[in-house]
Amino acid sequence: MSYIVQGETGDWEVVCGLEVHAQAISKAKLFSGASVEFGAEPNEQVSLVDAAMPGMLPVINEYAVEQAVKTGLGLNAKINLHSVFERKNYFYADLPQGYQISQYLHPIVGEGTVVLDLEDGSTREIGIERLHMEQDAGKSIHDRDPRRTFIDLNRSGTCLMEIVSKPDIRTPEEAGAYLRKMRSILRYLGTCDGNMEEGSLRCDVNVSVRKVGETDLRTRAEVKNVNSVKFVMQAIEHEAERQIDVYESGGEVVQETRLFDSGKGETRSMRAKEFAHDYRYFPDPDLLPLRLDAAWVAKIEATLPELPDAKKNRFMRDFGLSAYDAGVLVAERETAEYFEAAAEGRDAKQAANWVINNLAGALGKLGLGIGESPVSAAGLGKLLDLIKDGTISSNIAKKVFEAMMETGDDPEAIVEAQGLKQVTDTGAIEAAVDAAIAAGENQVAQYKAGNQKIIGWFVGQVMKATGGKANPQTVNELLRKKLAG
Repeated sequence: MSYIVQGETGDWEVVCGLEVHAQAISKAKLFSGASVEFGAEPNEQVSLVDAAMPGMLPVINEYAVEQAVKTGLGLNAKINLHSVFERKNYFYADLPQGYQISQYLHPIVGEGTVVLDLEDGSTREIGIERLHMEQDAGKSIHDRDPRRTFIDLNRSGTCLMEIVSKPDIRTPEEAGAYLRKMRSILRYLGTCDGNMEEGSLRCDVNVSVRKVGETDLRTRAEVKNVNSVKFVMQAIEHEAERQIDVYESGGEVVQETRLFDSGKGETRSMRAKEFAHDYRYFPDPDLLPLRLDAAWVAKIEATLPELPDAKKNRFMRDFGLSAYDAGVLVAERETAEYFEAAAEGRDAKQAANWVINNLAGALGKLGLGIGESPVSAAGLGKLLDLIKDGTISSNIAKKVFEAMMETGDDPEAIVEAQGLKQVTDTGAIEAAVDAAIAAGENQVAQYKAGNQKIIGWFVGQVMKATGGKANPQTVNELLRKKLAG
């Protein structure tokens, strides 16, 4: 499926590729021992290497390399046993060395694949071109003083994994799905926390357009450092429309770097886009080529967790869940684990419904993640058991669940304390049914005239009389029996 834009000269197709910059989870930076913990005061986590002091030499962080390899394996990508760190030369005020240590010709990870789960239930493969490691630059702060820019080097030297997709993305929705899936895989692997607000996951968006039916790629523009899924989708929409306007007015799109203004919902030019030769890449003379042992890579592969795609397939196979429900549950590892614990030995579809709808809705209102849920997986499981054994009805269960969210108490204790046990005494229910029928002569006549739906009125009366605690199945059976007489 493509994102087709109707222009004055015909229909246009959008072509996108994303460059995801994922900060590797590690206690230290890529080439120094300085901490990478978020939230430190400016310039508190800067080693002499990070500050590019004369004579300082980079020393590679083996754990960061392991994280990159693990990520590549999680993306079904080729792990290159030989890779090279190169200097990418350019000037930023917050880049003390005057170059960035990166990888270009020989990255640590080659081609791979990400499978997107789309809203219509279909899937689509997006190719991964490469993953390379590089050190991050520092941060320029422009809003502290009207005339000066402040520099914070805490982030300088942090290990980034740049994951470059092929130009396979065709719609803003696919871009959003790709970014969400990438974040999910990284979190499952434990290689990046995926926190876009803190900047540990950022995205550059490459956008071009072409007439429907064309096969060649036209000139692209790169939108830098977009920090939310929503903004990525908006940036693609605006940039595609801008480029179409340029072509249809007789102009040519130039290769450039642009910024996305989230307030105005538009992109604006930042600078002419550099080509590779502008950076004067050359192998870093202070770092030997990186050579990995195949057995070491295999050892890392053996530690990989069950990833979202495999878990989704298992949930569909073993629990009989729909592709949509399974996809929602596996999007976050904590949610999948919560569901499995709650569903163990129980009706999996019922458990999925409670997790996806009741629990997610309640947590959303409170602004909490599933790891902060007042209702544990074991607690939700006990609630489902009370429904199954007839202790409470499904409607009463919702009331109990609300109390659990407020107090964190055990569902059995709440049912006992509030007297919510379901009325299963046939005699008591029959008396309430008889009273409802006696009070509803008009409704009885409608039912006997063929209005089957009116039985809901009788059910409501019985439930009102029993405080909502009558067994719904018993109520319906008695009503139909008596109304048929």
